[in-house]
Amino acid sequence: MKVLFPANLKYLNHPYTIMILGISGSPRRMATEHILGEALRMLQEKGLETVQFTVRGKQISPCRHCDYCLKNKECTIKDDMYQLYPLFKEARGLVVATPVYNGGVSAQTKIVMDRTRALLAADQKALTAKPGMAIAVGGDRMGGQELAVQQIHTFFILNGMVPVSGGFFGANLGATFWSRDSLEGAMKDEEGFRSLRKTVKRFAEMTELFKRIKEPTG
Repeated sequence: MKVLFPANLKYLNHPYTIMILGISGSPRRMATEHILGEALRMLQEKGLETVQFTVRGKQISPCRHCDYCLKNKECTIKDDMYQLYPLFKEARGLVVATPVYNGGVSAQTKIVMDRTRALLAADQKALTAKPGMAIAVGGDRMGGQELAVQQIHTFFILNGMVPVSGGFFGANLGATFWSRDSLEGAMKDEEGFRSLRKTVKRFAEMTELFKRIKEPTG
């Protein structure tokens, strides 16, 4: 993959540093982006390094399914997705947060997932054996949050990742929020934050487990 690596990405070439990539799939600076920030803050408190990326203000075009990447091992669309490719590759785990649109992920979130085709064409194991966590923020109480989480989990599974939930009794699939279409509403969602804390806890445990597995012994 012919990408320009960010000069300040200190994690490159440090294979056992746990850098977690958080992606906000919302075109607005509202509830989804803020909740993702809270999740990454919780992970930092557990000793993990984090990098946050937002689609807001970025130019990321849909996949054209031109198959250019299959031959050339890079994407023919030169846009802001090239900021994400090296982060995807270097991250030891992913946290994907999406607003719920029409009962599923946002178009921006779906585009990011689709555009990883070029990354995988260059390296089929770029995302293999990495834990993944999903966050869905919906304006309605039952607006499709769990359906959106399942879409993200499907992306994880298809690419050899390990989806992480918060477990039964409150976070069955992952972190879900009822925002009432406002940041204030999301911040008042106590059940949402309970699901977030449970999912973050399991995600942090999983990243530590994967670190132990991958570290050299002897």
